[in-house]
Amino acid sequence: MFQVSFEFFPPSSEALEQSLWASIGRLAPLSPRFVSVTYGADGSTRDRTHRTVSRINGETGLTAAPHLTCVGASRGEILDIARRYWDEGVRHIVALRGDPPSLESRYVPRSDGFAFASDLVAGLRQVADFDISVAAYPETHPEAQSPDADVDNLRRKLDAGAARAITQFFFDPELYLHFRDHCAGRGVQAPIIPGILPITVLSRLREFAARCGASVPAWLVARFGDLDDDPETRKQVAASIAIEQVARLRREGVEEFHFYTLNRSELTYAICNALGLRATT
Repeated sequence: MFQVSFEFFPPSSEALEQSLWASIGRLAPLSPRFVSVTYGADGSTRDRTHRTVSRINGETGLTAAPHLTCVGASRGEILDIARRYWDEGVRHIVALRGDPPSLESRYVPRSDGFAFASDLVAGLRQVADFDISVAAYPETHPEAQSPDADVDNLRRKLDAGAARAITQFFFDPELYLHFRDHCAGRGVQAPIIPGILPITVLSRLREFAARCGASVPAWLVARFGDLDDDPETRKQVAASIAIEQVARLRREGVEEFHFYTLNRSELTYAICNALGLRATT
């Protein structure tokens, strides 16, 4: 059965908040398994994340899954946040190590904090019976010593109590399929959900990719040609790329996908519709 989940980020202005809720309203009838809400690299969006999650839970029938990271807070502070979420009815958390703050060149664990995502997962499991998702990297995490070491780290997160992994975005389906096989070969049996990023602006995509170590294939750049000043055609090309990507993965038995919406609904809705996912409400 074809299933989806969606990622949103907490809005920082009234205009962005209106855009977010319009997108949630548009995508909710597709009955996503859950919708995740991101968390700033240094914990800077903690309150806005919480407000967004609370509103999703209070005003929609969706399952909200807030991100929690190891960065920017002590173990006690993070577990207090988790307890508060549980008390408010939140049952699904996306547990991440998190990126270093913008002024720091590399990640350094806090002495009083959780060092890695596997430690965070274990801590959350001690608080309550959360449904926990973690991150995975088809092209290997930029800080990993090797692809094997990266997969072993994923296995530690799953062994600590996570139920599934959601991948960083990618564009070549073969990258995901190779990664899935690599994980299986090293004993990873949990679901690995491919993360799909519908492209909006190629230059922005390059910035995202550079930060997370994802590749931007030459064929993708060529498909966009000289469309910087042609947003309507650019949307059509973006949708066709994502549709081809998901269709290829479905032929290989993948039936669950996580869409990075960037708080916009048009492309994600069109892609899901083209692939046969229909509104249920």
